[in-house]
Amino acid sequence: MPDAPRDSAPSTDRSDTHTTSDSAADAGTSSPVVTEATAAIERKELWVARDLLAAHVREERDVEALRLLGEVHHGMGDLPAAGAAWFGAGVKGPEVEAAVEAWRATHGDDFAAMWRSLPRSVRQEPRSKKVEALRAKALEARDARDAAALAAIGTPSSPPESTGGIDAAQIIAWVIAAFVVVCAVVGLVEILRWMVPGG
Repeated sequence: MPDAPRDSAPSTDRSDTHTTSDSAADAGTSSPVVTEATAAIERKELWVARDLLAAHVREERDVEALRLLGEVHHGMGDLPAAGAAWFGAGVKGPEVEAAVEAWRATHGDDFAAMWRSLPRSVRQEPRSKKVEALRAKALEARDARDAAALAAIGTPSSPPESTGGIDAAQIIAWVIAAFVVVCAVVGLVEILRWMVPGG
């Protein structure tokens, strides 16, 4: 499968290098979506298979569909998407390791972005150990990012506190208030002089 050209269908024989670690999906029958996607692959309509499977695994926990979705992405040359699907399915093998490395490189080992790139059904409980470990790393990264953001906006951006000194506006206000009081006293004295005879 890694040597398949971009426009060729991936192998639907899942006994090559892939083994599942988190499911016994091989023991049951295929879901209708997997059957329909397999038919699309045989018609060399990989985009149809991809869309069917991607919509299905968004809502349903279907390891066989996830594994086939990884194969479809791999056949289309989209290694990061194949890595995300195979990681969620718990698939192992040399091709899977290369695809997972491409997935990690695409997100720059940003665990939160990697977590968000997994289908919703994979992120829901119960989770496999690998998916749970990725979730824990994503939460740690988020907490560290939040702490760094709080540290960055701490004291430098806070408004300057009053130092207890008197600024120019206060001095001007006191001068005006004193002038008004003096004028009032002088005016009162003059009024009393006029009112008191012989003053």
